[in-house]
Amino acid sequence: MHESSALLTDRYELTMLDAALARGTADRECLFELFARRLSGGRRYGVVAGTGRFLELLKHFRFGDAELDWLREERVVSQTALDWLANYRFSGSIWGYQEGEVFFPGSPILVVEGTFAEAVILETLALSVFNYDSAVATAAARMTSAAGTRPLAEMGSRRTGERSAVAAARAAFIAGFSATSNLEAGRTWGIPTMGTAAHSFTLLHDTEADAFRAQIDSMGAGTTLLVDTYDIDAAVRLGVELAGPELGAVRIDSGDLPIVVAEVRSLLDSLGAVNTKITVTNDLDEHAVAALAASPVDSYGVGTSVVTGSGSPAMGMVYKLVAHRGDDGEWVSVAKKSAKKATVGGRKSAARAYDRHGVAREERVYLGDGPGGAPETASDGATERRLVVPLVEGGEINERYLGQAGTLLAREHRAASVAELPPRAVSLTRGDPVIPTVYLES
Repeated sequence: MHESSALLTDRYELTMLDAALARGTADRECLFELFARRLSGGRRYGVVAGTGRFLELLKHFRFGDAELDWLREERVVSQTALDWLANYRFSGSIWGYQEGEVFFPGSPILVVEGTFAEAVILETLALSVFNYDSAVATAAARMTSAAGTRPLAEMGSRRTGERSAVAAARAAFIAGFSATSNLEAGRTWGIPTMGTAAHSFTLLHDTEADAFRAQIDSMGAGTTLLVDTYDIDAAVRLGVELAGPELGAVRIDSGDLPIVVAEVRSLLDSLGAVNTKITVTNDLDEHAVAALAASPVDSYGVGTSVVTGSGSPAMGMVYKLVAHRGDDGEWVSVAKKSAKKATVGGRKSAARAYDRHGVAREERVYLGDGPGGAPETASDGATERRLVVPLVEGGEINERYLGQAGTLLAREHRAASVAELPPRAVSLTRGDPVIPTVYLES
């Protein structure tokens, strides 16, 4: 039995529902949109992540007896609202950018259509998932670009909350990381897991030789030995002596990495361990990974930086009402006018325009059209790709985006989507989005 996700929300979602029920506006058909006003941290592009997780949580967004009893005891909402919540099942439709897609300011990443009551109470859940997962995926994508063809492993579980650790591992995998240290992420999402030993294992034994022997006996000569507990030079020599030239890898977790890595590579080669790989950890971020591009590093392990979005732990996304049905049945555009927080109202669709070489040049948001639509041919003759896909139709979730298969699909889509961006997208400096967002009449 799955745990309900219904209380992973803010109180005011339910108090708004309660007031709307009393006022008679709860059933008004509405369109909510999740988007980012800007890209946090001066990123050049964002990566959508969290879609699969959000849809899984939507499945279990149910108010059972335990949830209803607690709401009643705490007097959060009226009995009328409690009766309504007892029967809650999202029956509307949701569209969105495919998971793994790149996005820009104003991109309609998620569009939720349903009654006000049905749609508004999903706000906090959607934002908590997409803000965090997309921040991690965006940072991880920068690291993937900096690493080139060298693999990265996510190993940040101890630097975030236990649930966030699983979400972060999934987001990093979508963004191009090859493995995670988190076993629950491996079980739930099918991500390859990795890991051998920490410094405590070496310190447990009377000598470093005893620790290495124990690890090699247990895991084989192809294991990865952590060589910086005491003296790196001595540990590398000892590892090759005990495992032979078939030693799988050594891990370095401290020191001036460019210098240390070069010295270790030279030493390994001189000992005949020419195929022994070098993996580095030591508080890496995308800038540190890029700085090692010319060093003989074979793989990286990233912890704190990836699970905290490398300084931007939230993507700055918001969830706003952009349209509702009027009394005449027509859609009415609504928007905030607040200073620096103004929104663009109305039903929208989105497409990406490309130049003749297939390189993305513009994010186009079409006004006055439903999320499922877009012009057949751009007015300027540009090649376009529609960006918004159906995720939920009439309450039925599209299974294509769920589970391990959905995660792999998102990973593949991310690689293809990033490959379409202009070369300057890989810049690690703060700057403007790599392509502009323009609003057009459909």
